[in-house]
This record gives sequence, structure tokens and C-alpha cells, in this order.
Amino acid sequence: MVVEWCTQFLDPRASQGLNIPRALIILNQPFSVKLLKTVWAASEWRSCADGGANRLHDVLGASGDPNLRSSFLPDMVKGDLDSLRDDVKLYYTSLGVPVIHDSDQDSTDLMKCVQALEENERLTGQEFEIVILGGLSGRLDQTVHTLSYLHKLRKTRKRVFTVTDDNVGWVLNEGEHLIHINHDVLGQTCGLLPVGIDSTILTTTGLRWNLDNTESSFDGLMSTSNHLIPGQDVTIKTSKPIWWCAELRDH
Repeated sequence: MVVEWCTQFLDPRASQGLNIPRALIILNQPFSVKLLKTVWAASEWRSCADGGANRLHDVLGASGDPNLRSSFLPDMVKGDLDSLRDDVKLYYTSLGVPVIHDSDQDSTDLMKCVQALEENERLTGQEFEIVILGGLSGRLDQTVHTLSYLHKLRKTRKRVFTVTDDNVGWVLNEGEHLIHINHDVLGQTCGLLPVGIDSTILTTTGLRWNLDNTESSFDGLMSTSNHLIPGQDVTIKTSKPIWWCAELRDH
């Protein structure tokens, strides 16, 4: 079976992207108001992972629109709250946003928000795609955690994306995949990263430099800085789970 993927949630003009239930988790990493507005509008459940609330609060406050901040209230703020500033906590609690302290040191703030989403799903019977805002920039250990956690989540969730102002990425499980490329949103450069595996066998179409039953590993060949071909979608066949990433077009 071929698994199909698209990134319509990154295109504010793509109204069909709103038909899919999505959950947005905001991490403590920089992002633009433009990207925030796009992924927020494409989501119906939103949470901030601890210091992600600082980022949300500050980027909206710096926009110059005094009413913008109160228009973007998350469903919750959750984490061990070691990064959440007191003024940000006061702001959101005063507007009725739950701020939930979870002291479990065996789970990260991102994991805590996913757990909260899964509790919501059990109550409502609704399953969400997850869009993580952040996770691929900043501290290396946090980036590696994102790579590792999404690699694990593929076993229990169908679709989890992570996006920054620079790129979008997700894990492709073993098998065949068709990625519908929105060339108005995605830029030229893309990559296939064998993270968390010893090696994989890749066959692709729709790339400038396609792979044909080619082994890919950290110790060998990695398809980084590959290029999308204008007007074409991408197919990927992989024998092991692999990270796919593509840059966002700079508008």
C-alpha cells in the first residue's frame, strides 16, 4: 500500500487542508508570526510546551497589533514549567488558559503535550494529525530529541510533522510513499536522512538526483541537498524508517 502525504497545512490558501483534524504543539524555539498564523489556522487543538508559551506571547506582542495576542489563546500550556516566565503565566491564566504543571522528569515538555492530546483523543474519539512548531533548530540535543521522538511516534501515530520557518520534516515508515509537493510552499532543497537506523535501501522518483535501489546510511551515502523537480510529486520506497525534509519557500 502506498502512503500519501501532503503539506496543505502550510498553504493558507488551501481550504481543503482544514478538513483534517490537526493538533498544534508550540515549542520553545523562534518562529515568525506568518508561520504561526498559517499553522494555527490549520489546527483546531493548540498547546504550548512550557517555554513555547513565552515564544507565542512575545512574537505576538512584537507584531505591533495590540489585539493580536488575545486572538491566539492556546487550549493549554503544559510542562515542568521551568522555562515559563511569571508574566506569561499570569497573562494566560488571567484569560482562562489552563497552565498545567507536570513534574515527570522522564518525559520532555513535548512528550507531555502529546500525552495531553492523547487524553483528549480518548475522551472525544477523534484522532489528530500533529504539527510541531519548532524542534529542528536551536540546541543540538533538543533537535536530536525531536528526531528520536518522531521516530518512536511512527509506531503509534499516523502523521506527525515538525516545521520551522526554514523547513518541514517527518518520518516515513518502511514501505512506499507518495508525497504531493506544493511547489508554491516548498522550496527546491530536500533530503532523506537515515536517522535511527543502521541503513536503508531507497528508490525514488521526482528528485533531481534519484536513487535506484541504493543503500543509504550515516557511514555511507546520504541524500542531502537533493532537489525537487518543478511540477512533479515525489515517490519514495524505503526498507527502513527514514526522515524526509524539505525547505520552505521564502515568500
